[in-house]
Amino acid sequence: MSLTQRRTAAPTGRVHTHDYLKRIGVPEMPPRTSPFDPGYDPLTLESHLAQSAHLISILKISMACWIVAAEEATRRKLAAARRHGVPTVTGGGPFEVAVAQGELPAYLDLCAGLGVTRIECGAGFTDMPLAPCTVVRMAKALGLAVQFELGKKHGGAFSDRAVDHLLVQGQRWLEAGAVQLVVEARESACGVGLFDDAGRLDRTLADRFASTFGLTRLIFEAPNKPSQFALLDHFGAEVHLCNVRLEELLRVEIYRRGLHSDAFGKPQLRPPQPKRRAVERPIRRESR
Repeated sequence: MSLTQRRTAAPTGRVHTHDYLKRIGVPEMPPRTSPFDPGYDPLTLESHLAQSAHLISILKISMACWIVAAEEATRRKLAAARRHGVPTVTGGGPFEVAVAQGELPAYLDLCAGLGVTRIECGAGFTDMPLAPCTVVRMAKALGLAVQFELGKKHGGAFSDRAVDHLLVQGQRWLEAGAVQLVVEARESACGVGLFDDAGRLDRTLADRFASTFGLTRLIFEAPNKPSQFALLDHFGAEVHLCNVRLEELLRVEIYRRGLHSDAFGKPQLRPPQPKRRAVERPIRRESR
């Protein structure tokens, strides 16, 4: 069959997306993105889960929207995540409010009762009077895992001195039993955390977190395209990103796999060249 014939031949239906990715050299990889639900309606969230559940490491029920929404809607969304095998985590804001208001036991009971997998703890806009071991012990007693967010929400971009403190703080939470650490970037990734006022990633400071904790235990907030691409460019496909909007998840994942036009030319992201397959040749019949 000639090249022209192959191009015009009717499709066989034997090649599926999963198979095609393997053919072009895209490696299989575990989910490394934690998108967030800022208050979508249940139908919207269910549709995103149907489309992208296999790409989600853990779904973040962000901010405090889920507390003021109709509880039945929140339960429906959490149930949908469970059906798709996707764990869930609450944002750190409600935790901080609960601690400041002296209602952490009630908050933990609420999260466990709703079926949340993990809570995010932090001290981004409040002070933390409780020891990490105390919080982790209380959460584990109700079957809840814990992650901790590093950085202040209103403290501006990190300095070397601030990172010194955060590395010590993060180690304490890990030793207490936290499963992951989140590096703050808010919703702008501009003038906060690892990003300067122009939204540029401080690669030196990012490396300090990675070298201390390892990429497996770190999640970097990446709320917009520049922050997502900058972190993937710097660390490669293994970096774990969070605070990615659900509608941006697929874009992040094609960039992670080197299928985005801006990523294909980058050695750390471009899929390896697949082995050349034997070229199909037309069968020649002997003349009689």
